[in-house]
Amino acid sequence: MDSQGGITVRRALELPGLRAGLPEVVACADLLDRTVRWVHAGEVPYIASLLKGGELLLTTGLGLGSRPAEQRVFVRRLAERGIAALVVELGSRFDRLPATIVETARTAGLPLVQLHREVPFVSVTEEVHTEIVNGHYALLRQAEEVHRRCTEALLDGGGVPRVLRILADFAGNPVFLETAEGRLLYAAAPGAGPAAADPLQIWEGLRGQRAARAAGPPAGAVLVDVPGGGHGTGAVRARLVLPAVSAPPLPVHRLAAERAADILAVVLMQARQEEELAARGRGDFLTDLAEGRILAEDAPAQAKVLGFKPGEGPLLPVVMRLAPESAPAGNWALLARAVLEELSSVGVPVLLGVRPVEGRVPLLLGLRSESERTAVADRVATALRTGVERAGLERPGAQPPVVVVGVAGGWAAASAGLRHAAETATAAQGLPDRAWYDARRLDIDLLLWRLREHPDLAAFVDRAIGPLRAHDRSARPALLPTLEVYLAHAGRKAETARELHLNRQTLYNRLARIAELLGTDLDDPQTVLALSLALRARRHTL
Repeated sequence: MDSQGGITVRRALELPGLRAGLPEVVACADLLDRTVRWVHAGEVPYIASLLKGGELLLTTGLGLGSRPAEQRVFVRRLAERGIAALVVELGSRFDRLPATIVETARTAGLPLVQLHREVPFVSVTEEVHTEIVNGHYALLRQAEEVHRRCTEALLDGGGVPRVLRILADFAGNPVFLETAEGRLLYAAAPGAGPAAADPLQIWEGLRGQRAARAAGPPAGAVLVDVPGGGHGTGAVRARLVLPAVSAPPLPVHRLAAERAADILAVVLMQARQEEELAARGRGDFLTDLAEGRILAEDAPAQAKVLGFKPGEGPLLPVVMRLAPESAPAGNWALLARAVLEELSSVGVPVLLGVRPVEGRVPLLLGLRSESERTAVADRVATALRTGVERAGLERPGAQPPVVVVGVAGGWAAASAGLRHAAETATAAQGLPDRAWYDARRLDIDLLLWRLREHPDLAAFVDRAIGPLRAHDRSARPALLPTLEVYLAHAGRKAETARELHLNRQTLYNRLARIAELLGTDLDDPQTVLALSLALRARRHTL
């Protein structure tokens, strides 16, 4: 039985059906270990076009042609199609195969067999096919045996490493479990003891080859997706990779890997659920701290239970908020893990939680000193955005996540800082995108957000910039963007013109039109203040 799911040409010739025909191998006797995947009988000259490769072709030679040129073309086309071997029964067409056919088969690398006795091709076909089917069943049994051993290993508490080790021993090659992005999760190599190969070194070498060649799996490797459920990024939780290190993986190894992948999907799903529950637990603690349900003096002991052990330096509160359309879906456990991995190089203690319902990720970081605040905030913001991308929480067209960094201080300040940062992150939705916002600089936006449902705020916005909004709905160019840039530059016309790519006269004309529509003086400080507030408040009254 061939380990790829068929039988060899040699084995087919040993079966009673062909053996009764007194087979004689007349070309490429050294290639009889080719795999026979099917048997086909035919007598037409164009038989090659009907084949897919791997067949054992039985013929009496009627389609081989009578001229040497026809015979050469016939044999070459079969070889190009990749059939396993050509078996010609003597008597009906030939008493002995012509030298042209034999030499062409030898040159083309096609095993050629002549039968000296007549045999029923139907019986040969049934016999070989039965052998092939039995062989496939044997392969399935081998794969099922691996599945059984993997299941028992998990039930005995062996975990993912033990499953991979069983698969590696069966395949005779190292096995790797990677994330969908190609990051290594687990590795195992066949064998045991000091002489066993180090799978991590093998993986590093393969990764280097992959980077030098191009993105993608190592050549000849078997890749099997470990399903994660859902759509998009979440549809693949991880990938099993069986590279061709000692020998090329065989189809039976793929079968075994596919069955192991089903087991690993359940294990990883359970781990994900446990991981998400832990992340939610940390999120609940940070929320309770922010809402005052945990006293500052009790917080350090509870945080220690959750693994957060800051030093004597200040605590830095950070909150990320996702756009409402992004929050409900996605892998929040993966988000928490990805962010923690990104932050591992920062070198500061981190307590990170998730609040999926609110679409919020609160964090506390232990700084060594206040001077670290900006540098750590930069790293945290990058890690949070990378985590969002890896967890599949980005949605096309959705607003980017908002990261707000609060005021550093002790546990009492951390409570107020988390609450302030959480509210500010909500109020900052819709502001121009930044890597992170300083909560201390968004107090006006927070105040306006708190007034968002008060009718006086909408009335104020309408009085201040209502005529401009009406103008922009029906006329061009829009004037509100010009006013925004003008106020952002504190009334400096040259800088405003540069940013808007306008010449000065065009800008002056627009500003004059704005003043006319609003009936006010743009140089008046009170007017400037009112317009600035109205522009910031309009996000909450649209």
